[in-house]
Amino acid sequence: MGITGMIYMVTMVFSLIVLISSSPVMKFDYFQFTQQYQPAVCSSNPTPCRDPPDKLFTVHGLWPSNVNGSDPKKCKTTILNPQTITNLTTQLETIWPNVLNRRANVRFWRKQWRKHGTCGYPTIADDMHYFSTVIEMYITKKQNVSEILSKAKIKPEKKFRKRDDIVNAISQSIDYKKPKLKCKNNNQITELVEVGLCSDNNLTQFIDCPRPFPQGSPFFCPTNNIQY
Repeated sequence: MGITGMIYMVTMVFSLIVLISSSPVMKFDYFQFTQQYQPAVCSSNPTPCRDPPDKLFTVHGLWPSNVNGSDPKKCKTTILNPQTITNLTTQLETIWPNVLNRRANVRFWRKQWRKHGTCGYPTIADDMHYFSTVIEMYITKKQNVSEILSKAKIKPEKKFRKRDDIVNAISQSIDYKKPKLKCKNNNQITELVEVGLCSDNNLTQFIDCPRPFPQGSPFFCPTNNIQY
């Protein structure tokens, strides 16, 4: 091999090292696909929502998570360029609005990508893949919690529900795995605020959601009298 060939080989190896180091692989155990019930989010927030909420569960985020220890966050310095997801904006505005202020949707999406999406590599390749994956999960793969509950005749009627009824209804649509429920107490009424659906770290199969909120937590959902 001549000098030119050796220089070429060294350059290629160096480029490969740079490429690998620029795509950090953060360890995580599973993904949590979290959806929030808009009226409960608005009623439990100290600042009123700027827009009237819809009676729907919409996306909060897709979060790489760990069974033990802290979850990975802000794994890369990449900042979302809104132009990247221009073709997805209409769908994202419907399924993934900033419930508190819909005029700040892009800021909300940017935060979710920066804080959580950057940690999903290699399952999540980049920002475009992150947002298109969420759209696919919510719409194509029918992981829409509102629709799941509606099929089980559990509709947003401000009725008081049993926790098991909610869990069982969702479980039947996710291969009989357990979701993660988050509740908040608002004027002595316990409202269902969020539901998490959990999948393995390749997004290939559902798993039981680890780390449910324990009794005593402000987000614990009691056995009975959960308003939805």
